[in-house]
Amino acid sequence: MRFNAPAEVDLREQSPLSLAFVGDGVYELLVRQRLVERTRMQPGALHAAAVRYVSAKGQCQALEILRDELSDAELAVLRRGQNASKATVSKHATARQYRASTGIEALFGWLYLRGENARIRQLFELVWQGLAQTAQPEAPAGPGR
Repeated sequence: MRFNAPAEVDLREQSPLSLAFVGDGVYELLVRQRLVERTRMQPGALHAAAVRYVSAKGQCQALEILRDELSDAELAVLRRGQNASKATVSKHATARQYRASTGIEALFGWLYLRGENARIRQLFELVWQGLAQTAQPEAPAGPGR
């Protein structure tokens, strides 16, 4: 999943918002891949389905699913992301949801930059299964959808 290039900056020195910048792309790519692999939706419907997962509300739900599954180091990165100061908050999310989404994104970015692809897949699978059991965000149906 990751292009291998030597890091020039120690990850411990990166701001949590920089980690979230990368994690946002990683998380969204995983969602898009899963939707395309398991559905036959048109691009507009794919986008609408993806937004349910990658929105602050969806990522806040993901945090609730993952919180008890994380190591101490992962929790530390998550907290750094949640506590990162933001200039604005989305009009479609509460401050709590927005902080949770930044935390999840920072975690996925940190794992990605460390090359921990297996752990990313493990955590994403937990999120996907957990969200599939809830009504919001709506889980995609099988191939016929």
